[in-house]
Amino acid sequence: MLQNSLRAPVTRIITPVCRGLLRLGLSANAVSAMGAMGSSVSAIYFFSRGKFFLGVVITLIFVLSDALDGTMARLSDTGSKWGALLDSTLDRITDAAVLGSLAYWLSQTNDRLLPVVLTALVCGNLVSYIKARAESLGIECNGGFAERTERLVITFISLALAGLSIPFALAIGMWILAFATLFTTMERLAIVYKATR
Repeated sequence: MLQNSLRAPVTRIITPVCRGLLRLGLSANAVSAMGAMGSSVSAIYFFSRGKFFLGVVITLIFVLSDALDGTMARLSDTGSKWGALLDSTLDRITDAAVLGSLAYWLSQTNDRLLPVVLTALVCGNLVSYIKARAESLGIECNGGFAERTERLVITFISLALAGLSIPFALAIGMWILAFATLFTTMERLAIVYKATR
């Protein structure tokens, strides 16, 4: 939903940046790898220590590089199945690093929110898995209430607000995320079920 509405204006903004990176000799896959490494390392370092606001700022800079690689691949006409697979795999690593680091911090503080975050982490991976598995069976499985963009927005807003000591921000955000990912998992299962009838 959000991802589709933002795609056109974001592409117009980042296209000059992408052209500049290509002139420097960087490939789309290299940008994907650097972005995933930076976001994963920063998430693990900051979120596992409870440093949420600074962690969001730094991690978000690297996560935004995910918007560059697709445009770079199109501009350089180097898009490939390998590049698409690599990008999707790195996205899963980044997502796991963000919520996994938060889960680690919650476990260290004996916070009762831990099962909620683990639910969001598992269901978020299921949303992506169902799409990939469906496509391997020749079934298109796009859409859903909370795709990756929506999940990241919810996660980073709640973490940033928690970092600013806003009461209950993290709890509210993680409960919303857990329900949203669970609902989207059910949505995508329903899409595939209907397509097979």
